[in-house]
Amino acid sequence: MAVIGLQGLRGGVGTTSITAALGWSLQQLGESVLVVDASPDNLLRLYFNIDFAESGGWARALLDNRDWHSAAWSYTTHLDVLPFGQLTGSERESFTSLEKALGDFSNALEELKASGRYQWILVDLPYGYGSLTRQLLSQIDHLITVAKPDTNCHTRLHQQTLPRGSLLLVNYLLVASQLQDDIYQLWLQSQRSMIPIVLHRDEAMAESAASKQPLGEYRPDSLVAQEIMTLANWCLLRFAAKNSAGVSV
Repeated sequence: MAVIGLQGLRGGVGTTSITAALGWSLQQLGESVLVVDASPDNLLRLYFNIDFAESGGWARALLDNRDWHSAAWSYTTHLDVLPFGQLTGSERESFTSLEKALGDFSNALEELKASGRYQWILVDLPYGYGSLTRQLLSQIDHLITVAKPDTNCHTRLHQQTLPRGSLLLVNYLLVASQLQDDIYQLWLQSQRSMIPIVLHRDEAMAESAASKQPLGEYRPDSLVAQEIMTLANWCLLRFAAKNSAGVSV
């Protein structure tokens, strides 16, 4: 089994959408999958038809001294969802002080890995390297960093160091944009850790969020859904093979 962390190079590059879509595609391939929301924004649940008013999640359970296991939702026979949970206004303001306590969830990830219940655990990580993120990264086998081929992300790639072993996934590539194509071509030449699959900008991705479904369930015929399925197959070949061989990516 493999624990995959997905994290944006910055906010707003589509990491949560990709996490939901990749989880769906992997279970379509017959794999057992758990998708975990590690962001206090608590948005991943919305791709799995969990109600806006539902406040439960693993972080909410830990803060309320309850069992986090009860916060999981079953979406299909092969796909489970573990939301973050809704924080109060005061908790969001003082989130840094809560991160240490919530970091104990890294032990839960270790427990899930040891159980062998899932072949894949996908963790939607927030942008940045706060205390909680660092603790969760200690239990992650492979990290995918999501970037949009724009000036903002291009600048960040030159002024911030990616975590060791991180793989770069390009999202939101707009074919009609000469600037994006130029940046993408530069990355092909300069970024040695790029995943050989690019996700194009496709309205179906935004529509899937509005319909509260993973992309592949909502529009399996869309270009980006087919690209996500290709990514899922690539993950099977890359990560499953590495894990069985005992080799780190």
